[in-house]
Amino acid sequence: MSFCLIILAGGNSHRFRSNVGKPYQKIAGKSLVEINIDKARQFKQIKKIVLVYNKKDLKRVKNLKLKNIKIIIGGKTRQQSAFNALKYINNINGVTKVLIHDVARPNFSLKLISSIIKNMKNARAVVPKIKIQDAVKQKIDSSLNEYILGKNRENLFLTQTPQAFNLKEIYHLHKINSKKYKDDDISLYMNLNGVKFIDGEKNNFKITDQSDYEILKNIYKSNQSVGIGFDVHRLVPKRKLYLAGLKIKSPLGTLGHSDGDPVLHSITDAILGACKMGDIGQMFSDKNKKFKNIRSTTLLQEVMEKVNAKGYFVNNIDINIITQTPKINKYKIKMIDSIAKLCKISKDQINIKGKTTEKLGVVGKEKAIACEVITSVIKYD
Repeated sequence: MSFCLIILAGGNSHRFRSNVGKPYQKIAGKSLVEINIDKARQFKQIKKIVLVYNKKDLKRVKNLKLKNIKIIIGGKTRQQSAFNALKYINNINGVTKVLIHDVARPNFSLKLISSIIKNMKNARAVVPKIKIQDAVKQKIDSSLNEYILGKNRENLFLTQTPQAFNLKEIYHLHKINSKKYKDDDISLYMNLNGVKFIDGEKNNFKITDQSDYEILKNIYKSNQSVGIGFDVHRLVPKRKLYLAGLKIKSPLGTLGHSDGDPVLHSITDAILGACKMGDIGQMFSDKNKKFKNIRSTTLLQEVMEKVNAKGYFVNNIDINIITQTPKINKYKIKMIDSIAKLCKISKDQINIKGKTTEKLGVVGKEKAIACEVITSVIKYD
C-alpha cells in the first residue's frame, strides 16, 4: 500500500491567541509542522507528504525550508483545505491510500501510525478513537437544569487524527457531500460498513489554546535526556584533518581507523548515550574493515537515522574543541552549518567553543586534538 499524508495547517489559530500560529510554534527547536513530518518520514509506506497552509503564513512555511514536501494553499474551512489537497493527490500515480491529519496533533506515537496503516489492508477507512470517561451533560434550556447523559456514555467517543482512507472514495465523498462535512473527514461517511475504529491515544490530544501547548511542552520536557561524548586523536603527517565534517588545511592530520574526526565522533557518542543506544565503538567497530577510512559524516548520518526511527530528535549540542592548532574561531560558522545539516536541526541549537591547554600535554604540544560534547535529545514518540 502506498500512502500520501495530508497535514492540515490552514487554520487561523484564533483560540491560540498568538502572533505566531500553532503550526509554527516550536518545541526543542522544531515547529509542530516539522515534528509531524519527522514522524511521518519514518514510514516507507508514506510516499508523499502534502502540507496545507494558510496563505498568510507563506513566509513562515518557506522559512522552514521543508524538503520533498508539497505545499498547497488551504481554503476557508477544514473541508475545503482537505479537498484542495485531495485534488492534487488524486492525480499522483501509484498512491491509493491517504492519511489526513491535523497539524495541531503532533504527539501521536509511531505505534499509532503503524496500527492505522496495518488496519487499512482490510478496511475502507481507519479512525482512532478514545472513550469519554468524564460525566457528560447537555444543557437543554436557559435555566440551570441539565440533562445527564451518563447512562449512555459508553456509546460516546472522540475521534482523532490521523484518519486513513481509500483515496478515490474520500475524494469522491468530498466532491459530492461537502455540505454534510462535520468536524472531520469520517463525517462524510453515511454508511460506516467497512470503517474500522481503533484505539486512539490520550497523549494524541489537539492543541487548541496556550494551556494545551504548555502541557505538550511539559510532556516533551519529561522525555528529555542528556549524553556526553569525548574523543581524542593523535596528529600525524600524511593524514587529512577533518573537524565537524570539514576538511581543514593542515600539515598534520588525525590518526584513526575512520577519517579520525574527533568532533563528529564526540557528537555521535553523545547522541548515542542520550538515547541509551551504546557507543560509536559498538556500532562501528575498528576491527571491521568496511569502516576503514570511512567518513565520519556517513557514520553520524546512519546514527541519526537509527535514533530518529526510535522517536529521538536532537534538542541541543554544546561542543568544546580542544586544540592548540588550528584556531577554531575561523571555522565555527561552517562547522555549525555542517553539524546542523547532519543532525537535521537548526543552527541556533548548536554551540561551539575553541579551547587550548595553554601548551600543556600532548594537545598543547600539537600532537593531538580532543573534543568533548554534551547533547540533549527529546523523545517525540
